[in-house]
Amino acid sequence: MTIHIFGIRHHGPGCARSLRHTLHSLNPDILLVEGPPDGDSMLPLITHPQMQPPVALLVYRPDQPQQAVYYPFAVFSPEWQGIDYALTQGIPVRFMDLPLVHQLAEGAGGAEGAEGAGGAGGAEGAGGAGEDEIHDDPLGYLARIAGYSDGERWWEQLVEHRQESKDVFEAILEAMTALRQEIPARDDPREAQREAYMRKLIRAAQNEGFQRIAVVCGAWHAPALVDMPSAKADHALLKGLAKTKVETTWIPWTYGRLAFKSGYGAGIESPGWYSHLWDCYQDGGAEGAEGAEGAEGAGGAEGAGGAEGAGGAGGAGGAGGAGGDDSTLSQGGFSHIRVRQESAIAIRWLIKVARLLRQEDLDASSAHIIEAVRLAESLAALRDRAMPGLPEFNEATQTVLCFGSDVPMGLIQEQLIVGERLGEIPDETPMVPLQQDLQQHIKRLRLPANATEKQYELDLRKTNDLARSHLLHRLDLLGIPWGIRRSTKGKGTFKEGWRVQWHPEFAVKLIEAGIWGNTIDSAATAYARNQAQQAQGLPSLTQLVEKVLLANLPDALPEVMHRLQTEATLNRDVAQLMEALPPLAQVLRYGNVRQTDTRMIISVVDGLVTRICLGLPLACASLDDQAARHIDQLIQQVNHGISILNNPEYKQSWQQVLWQLTDQSNLHGLVSGRSCRLLLDSGVFSGNEASRRLEFALSQASEPPQAAAWMEGFLQGSGLLLLHDYTLWQIIDDWIIQLPGETFTGILPLLRRTFATFSVAERRQIGERVKQGISVQTTGIGEEELDCDRANAVLPIVAQLLGVK
Repeated sequence: MTIHIFGIRHHGPGCARSLRHTLHSLNPDILLVEGPPDGDSMLPLITHPQMQPPVALLVYRPDQPQQAVYYPFAVFSPEWQGIDYALTQGIPVRFMDLPLVHQLAEGAGGAEGAEGAGGAGGAEGAGGAGEDEIHDDPLGYLARIAGYSDGERWWEQLVEHRQESKDVFEAILEAMTALRQEIPARDDPREAQREAYMRKLIRAAQNEGFQRIAVVCGAWHAPALVDMPSAKADHALLKGLAKTKVETTWIPWTYGRLAFKSGYGAGIESPGWYSHLWDCYQDGGAEGAEGAEGAEGAGGAEGAGGAEGAGGAGGAGGAGGAGGDDSTLSQGGFSHIRVRQESAIAIRWLIKVARLLRQEDLDASSAHIIEAVRLAESLAALRDRAMPGLPEFNEATQTVLCFGSDVPMGLIQEQLIVGERLGEIPDETPMVPLQQDLQQHIKRLRLPANATEKQYELDLRKTNDLARSHLLHRLDLLGIPWGIRRSTKGKGTFKEGWRVQWHPEFAVKLIEAGIWGNTIDSAATAYARNQAQQAQGLPSLTQLVEKVLLANLPDALPEVMHRLQTEATLNRDVAQLMEALPPLAQVLRYGNVRQTDTRMIISVVDGLVTRICLGLPLACASLDDQAARHIDQLIQQVNHGISILNNPEYKQSWQQVLWQLTDQSNLHGLVSGRSCRLLLDSGVFSGNEASRRLEFALSQASEPPQAAAWMEGFLQGSGLLLLHDYTLWQIIDDWIIQLPGETFTGILPLLRRTFATFSVAERRQIGERVKQGISVQTTGIGEEELDCDRANAVLPIVAQLLGVK
C-alpha cells in the first residue's frame, strides 16, 4: 500500500501537465483532491460535454446565501486535470478538505476563493520575510532566496515551463518540507483542522483497501500529509465542530476572477497567458501549423485559424491541433521551417498580440513579430532561462510592436494576459428555480450571458426587445445589475440603450433573490411589494413606481400606487413633492411606448402639481444659500417634468406660480432669477420685460450678493442669451462697472461660478467681446455698415435653399 503526495500550485499549466502525466504512469486506485467533500456529488459533471471551464464550485448556506464560498477551476488547474483523468479512467475520486458544513457554520464564508481553491501553494506576491508572510506566501520566500522578484516568476520558470514531469513533485515536497521545518508552526486552528481532515480521509481510503492512493493538495500542505500523526490526535482536533446545512452547484467563472486584482486569494497574474501555454502543451507546440501564406505570414490577421483564430504562424495549431514534437511553419516567405516547441509558443503568442493590435488599427507586421520573437528569446538567453516567459514577451512586445509605448500594453494586459473568457455549465447542473427561470429567459430572448461588455440598443416597438427590457429592469430591481442603462443617439422615445455584462457573483445574488419567488416575474413582484411597505419618503416611492412600470409588474402596481397615494396625501413637505413629480412625469410621458397602463398615476400627478403650486411660494421664503440652491434644482426638474407632460392646465398653473415668485419680495436672488429665465424661455416674458427685471435686480438699491445670485439664476447654463441680447449685455456691463473694488472682489466667486456653466466657445466669445471693449453702442449694425452688393449676391442661393423664387 503506497500513498503518493502531489503538492501543486492551484492554477498552472505546467503543473497540470506534469500531474496528468504522472497519474497516467502511476495508475492509482483512488484520487483524493484538496477541495470540499460537500461537492463530491458535483464531480461527475466535470466530464460532461457542455462543461467548459473556467467554472467554480459554489457552496452556500441555503438559509443565508450570502455565506458562500467559491472554488474556481480553469482547464489548466491541476485539480481539474486530475479529476478529469480519474473520471475518464473510471478511478474513484473524492474531495478531502475540511467540509464547509463546518466552516460555514462558523461564518467563514463570503470570500471569493476559499483556501481549498487557493492555499499556500499559490504565489500571492512577494513581501517581507516574516514568519506570517512565509506562511502566507511560501513560494515568494523561496523565489527571493533564488534571486527572483516574486514567486510567480520563480514557479513559472521551474515548473510551468518544465518540459519533463519526472521528479518535479518530489522536488516540491522536499522544498516545502525544508521550509516547514525551518520556521516555527503558526498557531492556526483552522489550518490544523483542515490538514487533520485530509489525513482522516487518507486513512479512510487505506481502510477501504486501496493500494495506490494519489493525493493532490496545495504544496504547503504536502509535508503534513506525509508524516501523519496518530489518528487519535487528529480526532481530537476535529471533535465538536459545529455543522450547518449547505448546498452545492457549479457556476460559470471568468479569467478575470482568477487574477490577483479581483481579490481572489490564490489568484494568478496571467490566466490568459497560462491558457495559451496549456493549449500549446496540448498540441505539443504548434504541430501541423501551416498559417497564412505570403506576405501576411506570421502576423496576418486573415490567417487560417490558430488557438484564438489568429493567422500566420499560429495557423492550424490551436487547441485541437495535430500531434508531434516539432511543427511545420510557413511565415512571411519562409516555408516549411521546423520549429521548436519554445519558438512555437512564442510565435503563437505574438500572433495573438499582433491580431489584437490590428483590430485596434495599430501597425503589426510579420517583420514585427519575427523581431519580437528574436528579442524575447535573446532576453531569455541573457537571463539564463530555458525559454522566454511573460516578462520577456512583454518587454519584446512593448519595444517592437508598441514602439516603446506602454498604452497598448494596457489593452494587451486586459484582453490577452488576463482575458475575460466565461465558462459554461451543463443544463443538468442543480440550480435554484430562479436560476432555471433566468436560463429559460436567456435562451428565449437570445440574450447571452457574456463576461465581456456588450452594447444593446433596444427598439421597444419590437416584442423581443421589449421583453429584453422587462427582464433587465426586473433583474435590476432585484439587485442584479446585469444591464446598466446608457444614453442613446436621437430623440426617439422607443429606444433604450444598455451595457450588458455578466459577473459570476450574480449567481449568488440570484440564490439570495430566490426567497422572493421561483420566477423572475414573481420574485420581482414580491420584492416590489415589500419595498413599497418598507419605503421611507415620497421620492423613494415614486422611484419604485417608475421601476415597477419599467419592469412591467402589473400585479405589484396597485399596492405600490396605493402606498404612493397615501404618502402623497399625508406629506406636507413641498421639496419632497417636487422630487416625486419628475419620475412620474417620465412614466406618463413615455409609458405608452412600453405598453404600460398609467391611468392610476394620473390622479396622483394631479394632486402633486396642485399642491406644489400652492405650497412653493411659502416654501421659498427665507432661504439661505444652500437651501436656495436645492430649491433651484427642484424648480428646474419640475419645470422639465411639466413640459414633457404637455398638459395646458399644468403649464398654466406652473407659470402662474413662477410669475408669483418673480414678484415675491425678500426672495433669494437665485430662485427669482431662475423663475424669470424659465418664463422668458416659455414665452411668457418678452425680452424687454426680462431686461427690465434684470435692470431692476442689478440696480444700486439691490445688495451686490443678491444681485449676483439673481444673475446666476437667470444666466446659468447658457451664455447664448447674453451673447445675442445686447441690451442684457449692456445692463450687466454697466452694473459691473459701477461696483466698488471691494464689493467686486467679494462677489467675484459668484460670477465665476455662473460663467463656469457656459460652454468653452461661449466663454471665449464673451472674453473676446470684453477684451475689445464692445458695448451696445458699437455692436449695433447700422445701414451705413451694410454692404448691399455682398448681401444681394447671397440672396439667390438663400432662395434656392428655401425653395422660393
